[in-house]
Amino acid sequence: MDLKFRVAARIARPVHEVFEAVADPGKLSSYFTTGGASSRLETGKTVTWDFHDYPGAFPVEVVEVVPDEKIVLKWDAAEGEAPNLPDNGPRSDVAAAPYKTTVTMTFTPLDGDTRTLVEIREEGWRETQSALQASYGNCQGWSQMLDALKAWVEHGINLREGLYV
Repeated sequence: MDLKFRVAARIARPVHEVFEAVADPGKLSSYFTTGGASSRLETGKTVTWDFHDYPGAFPVEVVEVVPDEKIVLKWDAAEGEAPNLPDNGPRSDVAAAPYKTTVTMTFTPLDGDTRTLVEIREEGWRETQSALQASYGNCQGWSQMLDALKAWVEHGINLREGLYV
C-alpha cells in the first residue's frame, strides 16, 4: 500500500498570479494560513505556517521552488501522539518516530495562460492506520486550500474567515 494522494483545481487567472498567491506569505495569509506565513517560499528555507483553527505553527521545509512551475515542501507527517502501549511491545499501527511527508505543487498554464491548473500531491506516509487517517485529513486540507485559493484569487473572497473559529 502506497499512501499518497493528488488534488487539483483550475483557477481562472494566469499562472504567475496563482503561483505568487502561494509563494508570497502576505497573499497566502490572506486566504489559507490564517495565523500567518513567516516568509516567502524559496528553495532551502524553512518557513512556518500558522493557522488560528489549529494549535501551533508548522515548520515547512522548502525543498525546491521553480517560479511559476513547481513548489516542493516537506513537513511533519502529524499522525498524532502514540497511545500508551501495552507491555507486550509496539503496535504496528503506531508510528515509532517522527518523519516527514513530501508535498509537490505544480502550476500549469491553460488556455493561453488565462487559466492555471494547480495540482497538489502528498506522499511518504508510513503504512499504518494512523498514517492513513492523517493522509485523509491532509487531503481534505489541501482540497480546502485549493477552494480558498480559487475564491480569493478570482473573487477576493476569503472562504476561511470564520469557518473554523
